[in-house]
Amino acid sequence: MTAQYRVAVAGCGGMANEWISYAVRRPDVCIVALVDIRLEAAAAMAGKHALTCPVFTDIGEAIAQTGANLVFDVTIPASHYRVASTALTHQCDVFSEKPLAETMEQCNAIVALAERTGKSHAVMQNRRYDPRIRSLRRLIEAGEIGRIGYIGAGFFLAPHFGGFRDAMESPLLLDMAIHTFDQARFISGADPVTVYCQEFNPPGSWYAGNASAVCIFEMSDGSVFCYQGSWCAEGAPTSWEASWRIQGDKGTAIWDGEGMPYAEKVTDRSPDGTFIRDHDRVEGEAADLKETFHYGCLEEMFQALAERRPAETDCRDNRYSMAMVFGALESARTGRKVELAGFMTSGEVNILDK
Repeated sequence: MTAQYRVAVAGCGGMANEWISYAVRRPDVCIVALVDIRLEAAAAMAGKHALTCPVFTDIGEAIAQTGANLVFDVTIPASHYRVASTALTHQCDVFSEKPLAETMEQCNAIVALAERTGKSHAVMQNRRYDPRIRSLRRLIEAGEIGRIGYIGAGFFLAPHFGGFRDAMESPLLLDMAIHTFDQARFISGADPVTVYCQEFNPPGSWYAGNASAVCIFEMSDGSVFCYQGSWCAEGAPTSWEASWRIQGDKGTAIWDGEGMPYAEKVTDRSPDGTFIRDHDRVEGEAADLKETFHYGCLEEMFQALAERRPAETDCRDNRYSMAMVFGALESARTGRKVELAGFMTSGEVNILDK
């Protein structure tokens, strides 16, 4: 039987193993090409997964010679725009690692090209497919804490990566914050409107650039999302999923990023005028996911293709999360609040008075 999806994998570094391991389990997928700027890396990946497909150094050539109709983009961020534009122009759908692209202008260009070609472009946001964050979202959707007014996320870790991150200008905001920003949108169902950000490099940091940041986002539902993060915070680390507090008009939802979430809401037993009201605790129920994290996101991407609909992490949606990143960087650079609406079209920003 001929496979429905003929996949060319662009980028044969370590992360590609996760994508390929998932793909080879699907009977409707055939990996027809492996592409890497280092041909020996592509050949090694083929050997590791017992693949007999040809290897290439150019994604356009790979598509043309193999008839690929789907591209996995697992390249470095600086290559995402080139790979996406080549693949879409060759009438291939694209599943890409985060980030969508390296600049907001490139993000918008990918969205425009996907719309013009009618092809799908979806981005890996694996943290959406954590059963615990799904449970937290259900607490919010069920109205357990009422209307959201505040979302807070704390992210404090001290990973000694070495390599390129240590030399980046804004390692936290550029390389990691996209996950937490996208989580905030997923939890609340709201999109960013404005941002004010201050990034800095605290004492003891081993990063050349700013490894810490505080961001305040105004969201489309009227709530405020406050992000506090550091990648050089030794001691008392949070989870990689961040530590969350969501405040509503009827109560509060809590998730430490490790265990299951819960909510505390005002009990009906508290009479009007009570100084400190009583609260009932509501435990988050486990979410039943067929696949989780990377596999969960890939499962949704393929399901979206089969159902001919945009994926949950379609590029049109994901650029809102990217606007949070680039808007925060612009705010930190200028010291001003930034309005994000212009990011969704031209990539230009409107600087507001504080």
